[in-house]
Amino acid sequence: MAKRVYEVWKGNNKFLIGGRLIFGPDARSLLITISLILIPVVIFCVFVARHLLHHFAAYNAGYAVLIVAIVFTLYVLALLLITSAQDPGIVPRASHPPEEEFSYDPSVTGDIGGRQTPGLQFPRTKEVIVNGQPVRIKYCDTCMLYRPPRCSHCSICNNCVQRFDHHCPWVGQCIGQRNYRYFFMFVSSSALLCVYVFAMSALYIKFLMDGDYPTVWKALKHSPASIILMAYCFIAMWFVGGLTGFHLYLIGTNQTTYENFRYRADNRLNVYDQGCISNFLEVFCTKTSPSRNKFRTYIQEESLTNRLQVLRPHDPVEEDDSGGDPRAKVEDDLELGGDLLKISRRRNYEEFEGDDDDEEVQQEDGLGLPVSQFPDNEPDNGQNVSRGRRGMSWEISPLEGVASMRKESHD
Repeated sequence: MAKRVYEVWKGNNKFLIGGRLIFGPDARSLLITISLILIPVVIFCVFVARHLLHHFAAYNAGYAVLIVAIVFTLYVLALLLITSAQDPGIVPRASHPPEEEFSYDPSVTGDIGGRQTPGLQFPRTKEVIVNGQPVRIKYCDTCMLYRPPRCSHCSICNNCVQRFDHHCPWVGQCIGQRNYRYFFMFVSSSALLCVYVFAMSALYIKFLMDGDYPTVWKALKHSPASIILMAYCFIAMWFVGGLTGFHLYLIGTNQTTYENFRYRADNRLNVYDQGCISNFLEVFCTKTSPSRNKFRTYIQEESLTNRLQVLRPHDPVEEDDSGGDPRAKVEDDLELGGDLLKISRRRNYEEFEGDDDDEEVQQEDGLGLPVSQFPDNEPDNGQNVSRGRRGMSWEISPLEGVASMRKESHD
């Protein structure tokens, strides 16, 4: 039976309602965040807002205090769910390394079955032009693609995310191109909710002091919930209020949190800055791009022919079908497949002028050991080529069956 995309998803995401909602691996932290919002609001409605209903006699305006608190809380929770339960801008993984990027270097040759073959080369970085300025992009070993500009690999979700800002544990999701707007609205609305609850609690203390409790101490003893809410909201304001101000600065300068923390000391030119007004319009007044992933669609099994074309790129050396050794040809296929696998799992620990070491996940092989523990010059004789990196979507094993069929046909 054919499976849907979300059922074989190689990231660390969690899906609900048949793939309609996508969360990060730490989605349980949402329960903590919801509790931090709901519990104070319930205390406010029961012990503070209920007593303010009749303090504004004109037009029964006291009921507005309770209604505003409930509606505002539902609005904040809705923004939290939208931020956490949608695709943040995940770049779909490739089924194989970009074949068009492979090149052959005649100066580097290898002896395979008594035949000299050119060495296989693969560029680790590329340069693209953004707003007239060159920007270097890096190859992602896990997703097997060149990351678009401003894209980074999240080590928690194990996905490449467009315009990656950060992974927020409070919402249990990456913050990227498709949900950054809602994340900022959630944070800023939470700050306003804290201000509202603090102000109404302080107003209730004032009403108590103007009535039967003339001193602050007596008023606080009569309504300890008010002082607890005021203290809680004051502390929370330092977090959500400060975070709101920080992201206002990032939006105004068209930066991401990742770029700000990583490149703040480099004094590099920000090629994405288009002016404060244009930057704000880009975040709040542009249409959210559709998701590049169709999580509910059925996957189609890749044919053997296509997989062989992936594993064995076009060889510039002409093949001799008239009288060549079929065993040597099979060894060529296996060796080239092994080269591709080595390239796709090879870790690049070299620094590219000190500014291209994006955040990546630690890769492990099927035995749970880091791939870097296996030496690069380990021979691949067809027995260990299937020991690839976890997260790869292609293997060498079908090629071995083709090799045996060729051998039987020639025998």
